[in-house]
Amino acid sequence: MGMTITIVVVVLAVVFISLSIKIIPQQRVGVVERLGKFSRLLTPGINILIPIIDHVRTYHDLRIQQANVPPQTVITKDNVQVKIDTIIFYQVTGPEQATYGISDYVYGVRNISTATMRQIIGKMELDETLSGREKISSDIRIALDEATEKWGVRIERVEVIDIQPPADIQDAMDKQMKAERSKRALVLDAEAAKQDMILRAEGDKQSKILKAEGEKEARIRQAEGQRQAKELEALGEAKAIESIAQAEKNRIERLREAGLDEQVLTYRSLEALTDIANGPANKVFIPTRAVDTLGSIGAIGDMLKEKK
Repeated sequence: MGMTITIVVVVLAVVFISLSIKIIPQQRVGVVERLGKFSRLLTPGINILIPIIDHVRTYHDLRIQQANVPPQTVITKDNVQVKIDTIIFYQVTGPEQATYGISDYVYGVRNISTATMRQIIGKMELDETLSGREKISSDIRIALDEATEKWGVRIERVEVIDIQPPADIQDAMDKQMKAERSKRALVLDAEAAKQDMILRAEGDKQSKILKAEGEKEARIRQAEGQRQAKELEALGEAKAIESIAQAEKNRIERLREAGLDEQVLTYRSLEALTDIANGPANKVFIPTRAVDTLGSIGAIGDMLKEKK
C-alpha cells in the first residue's frame, strides 16, 4: 500500500513538473492565459507555469512568414478578365494583438488582399495591368498595412507572381509580340547596314586623308633632303677653296722663309710653262712682266732672246 502511494506521488510530481515547465525555442512566443484571461508571454528559454491555473492559449512564430493567395480572377477597367497570383510576406510583431485582435490573421490578410486587388485592377486597363506589377504590389501592401497594424502583423512584401489574360487575348498578344520582334529585327538589320556603310565610308575617307598626308610628308622630306644636300655641297666647295687658298698661302710663306724672291718664283713658273710648251700646244704666251724679270737674269735672258 505504501509503495503504491509512493508511485502515485512520483507520477503526480512528474506530471506536475512537466506541466509547470515550458521550454520555448528561439523566435517563438507563447500566449499564457490565467483562468481564461491574458496573463503574459512565454519568451525563448525555460518558463514556469502553474498547472491548471495557467494555460498556453497559442504559440506564434516571429520569423517572416509567407501566405499564398489563391489565383483570383478580376476584371480590368476595359472589361478583360485576368487571373492574378500573389504571395504575401508578413511577420507577427504583436503576439497579444495577433491572438485577440482577429481569429485568423492569415485568413484576414488573404481576404483583404483579394478585395484590394479587385479594387486596384478595376481602375486599370489591361496593358496597364500587365506592366504595372510593382504598382499593384505596392498598393496592396499599403492597404494591408493599414488593416493589419491593429492585428500585431506587419506586411513585409507583396509579390504579384503571375498575371494571366484570357487565351484569345494571350494569343493576340503573342502575335503582336512576334510582329513587334520581327519589326525590331528588321530595324536593327537596317540600322546595322547603315552603320556598316557609314563606317566603310569613314574608313575610306580616313584612308585617303592618311595617304594624302603621307605623300605630302614624303615630298616635304624629299625637298628638305635636297636643300640640305645643296647646302652641304656648297659648304664643301667653300671648305675646299679655303683649304686650297690656305695651302697656297702656306706655300708662299715657306718660300719666303727659304729666301726665294720674286725672280725665282717667276723662273719656277717659266719652268712650268716650258713643260706645258712641250705638250701638244705649239705656242706659249709668256706674260711681259715675266719676260722682263727673267731677262734680268743673264743666261735666262740669252735663252729668251734666242726664243724670240
